[in-house]
Amino acid sequence: MAARSALKRKAFFIDEQSLRRARKALGVQTDADAVRASLEWVAEMEEFWRFMRRARGKLRPGSIAEP
Repeated sequence: MAARSALKRKAFFIDEQSLRRARKALGVQTDADAVRASLEWVAEMEEFWRFMRRARGKLRPGSIAEP
């Protein structure tokens, strides 16, 4: 995870089953860690897909060697 600049307290309602599944999938112990890790993961995935959309069609066929 990236370095945290400042934490801000928020109050919200969340489905406990979804939270439990997120904790298990992310391998974290606390609900707060699950929420923070989930938000970070969503932001990273958005950045990744933005890159993929920009890079679409720019590699020449055969430019990546198969193992």
